[in-house]
Amino acid sequence: MADKEYFVQGNEACALGALAAGCRFFAGYPITPSTEIAEIMSKKLPTVGGHFVQMEDEISAIGAIIGASWGGQKVVTATSGPGISLMQENIGYATMTETPIVIINMQRGSPSTGQPTRSAQADMMQTRWGSHGDYETISLAPSSVQECFDYTVKAFNLAEKYRCPVFVMADEIVGHMREKITVPEKVEIIPRTMPEKTDDTYLPYNAKSAQTTPMPSFGEGFNIHVTGLTHDERGYPNTDDADVHTQLVTRLCDKILKNRNEISQIESEYMEDADTVVLSYGIPSRSALTAVKQARERDLKVGYIKLGVVWPFPEEQLIKLTQNAKRIIVPELNLGQVYLEVDRVLGKHANVELLSKIGGALHTPKEILDKIMEE
Repeated sequence: MADKEYFVQGNEACALGALAAGCRFFAGYPITPSTEIAEIMSKKLPTVGGHFVQMEDEISAIGAIIGASWGGQKVVTATSGPGISLMQENIGYATMTETPIVIINMQRGSPSTGQPTRSAQADMMQTRWGSHGDYETISLAPSSVQECFDYTVKAFNLAEKYRCPVFVMADEIVGHMREKITVPEKVEIIPRTMPEKTDDTYLPYNAKSAQTTPMPSFGEGFNIHVTGLTHDERGYPNTDDADVHTQLVTRLCDKILKNRNEISQIESEYMEDADTVVLSYGIPSRSALTAVKQARERDLKVGYIKLGVVWPFPEEQLIKLTQNAKRIIVPELNLGQVYLEVDRVLGKHANVELLSKIGGALHTPKEILDKIMEE
């Protein structure tokens, strides 16, 4: 066998990535603009011994994939903004129980029903702060159909490694555009690792700081207790002990935050002498890179940074990359979400400016270039 090439939509690339990563269970509810993912998984999963279930809503969909994950399966669901809103409580539950799940969010215009067939990046803060309490998740932002495949595979690997919900934060444009992709003959996959079977002294949550433990599965002979309540190292509820709660929640956050440099994925160009930087993620990155190249043709010292992983936010790496920058422009398909984080981290040494756009149309390179040339 050799690498295979396909000409597909971003939605189909996400489905192919999930299958390549070993996903064998999908539960979801049809919602524009992600429905093609469910359609493809419904056809493909039975052919590889997997299962597809159309649920009655997104609340039940995420509940189903959490249950299937504890049954030993790699799992995914696909939705858009309104569905993400409904999933939030169970996203917190998956975080607290350290359940590896992948959620693909094809973002659309919002709030409420909004613009089902138009693009946006309006859910970025939902994936960071949507559920209640202190917690951390991982969010990837593809800007091409190839990245829809690659980032979906990466999402499954990160979910297994860190035992947490991982989001693929795409959008209607990249979900419905068609491009040629390459599916490698061999895809790097992190397998589900279970602990060695032990006696009654087994402690399923006995992880060191900023780490996690191998995940046991129901039906495999493990004596485990899974709860969204604050729990001790045995998994048993202990809601009154402040030290138990502090140790648990701090570890759940630190296993992401203290490994952010390993999790992060950053692309950059023309940064050696850049005093102005265009920092983007997702689909606006395509217009951003074109605009930066056009600015360079005008002898302007402009650099380009693209975040492949948005959460956890790569603070240290961005500070180092932009230490000579005086001005940072953040194009987003919202009224300013990741911009707030860029300003928090980099606003101490540079002027951070938002270039927002909503309504469904992507920034053109000219719009970004005009912003660059304002000064």
